[in-house]
Amino acid sequence: MSRSSAVGVDFPGLRSPGVGFEAPFEMLAACHERVERMLDLLTRLRAHVSQQGCDEQARSAAADVLRYFDLAAPQHHLDEERHVFPAVLALQQEPLDRLVARLQHEHRQMETLWATVRGALAQVTQADAPSWTPWSAADNTAMDAFVAIYQDHIRDEENCVYPAAQQALALPLLQAMSFDMARRRGSQD
Repeated sequence: MSRSSAVGVDFPGLRSPGVGFEAPFEMLAACHERVERMLDLLTRLRAHVSQQGCDEQARSAAADVLRYFDLAAPQHHLDEERHVFPAVLALQQEPLDRLVARLQHEHRQMETLWATVRGALAQVTQADAPSWTPWSAADNTAMDAFVAIYQDHIRDEENCVYPAAQQALALPLLQAMSFDMARRRGSQD
């Protein structure tokens, strides 16, 4: 049983089997699946602490969400900023250019929101049941916004931006993207 299953989510790890850096867009989609699992875990954690307070299961779930959004999510955004968005912008199609500009802006918004969400989750990892103070309205508002922005963001990337980038990137650029993604994550593949 995973550490987070007590708050209603059971996942074996952060890697999706069968997806490697040699298939960068499949890797990006797998990252989106993990983001969605982490957002779901955050939502379940919020319900858990409102009903049960801060306990070991809450601390474990908070640590899982922190780890993912501190480590993996920034790498995913960097993949998009370095490889996906430039490929789409090179197409010089006004609707896609506007969408990419919005997605880039949302990356910055996510970083700002994450600072607040991170602080709220860090409180959980350090609290015990008797000392737990429920999250503030500002914390809850930031968490709501964080979840909402990611959901729309993922949909637009997968439905519009990724297909355009896949068509725009020639094999040498796809290989360079794969290499860069693996290198930044310390992969020896």
